[in-house]
Amino acid sequence: MAHDFDWSSIPSALPFLAQGMLVTLEITLVALVVGLVWGTLLALMRLSSVAPLRWFAAGYINLFRAVPLVMVLLWFFLVIPQLLTAVFNLPPGTDVRMTSALVGFALFESAYYAEIIRAGIQSVPKGQLSAATALGLSRAQAMRLVILPQALRNMVPLLLTQAIVLLQDTSLVYVSALADFFGTAYKVGDRDGRLVELLLFAGAVYFVLCFALSRVVQRLQRKLTA
Repeated sequence: MAHDFDWSSIPSALPFLAQGMLVTLEITLVALVVGLVWGTLLALMRLSSVAPLRWFAAGYINLFRAVPLVMVLLWFFLVIPQLLTAVFNLPPGTDVRMTSALVGFALFESAYYAEIIRAGIQSVPKGQLSAATALGLSRAQAMRLVILPQALRNMVPLLLTQAIVLLQDTSLVYVSALADFFGTAYKVGDRDGRLVELLLFAGAVYFVLCFALSRVVQRLQRKLTA
């Protein structure tokens, strides 16, 4: 039996969907910034001459890259609320789902950013580091002032591509019943009996956003390689 499509519930749902999109963008931006910072530190540890730092970074990266994101989110959804309640003496029933999602996404994404950044650093000729140290710069100064700026040029397309994947992955916060864009579309569709229409609309919005961002990445990549 063919489905009788009715899109009339979408206009009234737009304010709720907009609130859900704000949650989605907040998770994406926070996970992107924290993931880049922590991922850079992990990449530097992975390349360090200090063995314990290399082992820690390698273990961290391999662990998070070997576990599905939905499992990571479930772990943090179950663990973070208890941890925050114990440490900060939060009242029972305090909603920390957003905090759990932010921590889970940031720590997970940092493992992927670490590998992208490590590859970017290794793409810079080793002679650049030798030349910088020969001019009197310390290894840390050479890395910060010479190597990383050059590596960033090589990394930008991959970093932005991973950001698009991150935006798509935020829909997985439904496991914690957080009202992101996808979760809101599902709830509104289920409430109004128009689940198919709302999910199709949500999919179209994700497609438009991700397609537009991918075009920006392609143009930027052409500009960098020109």
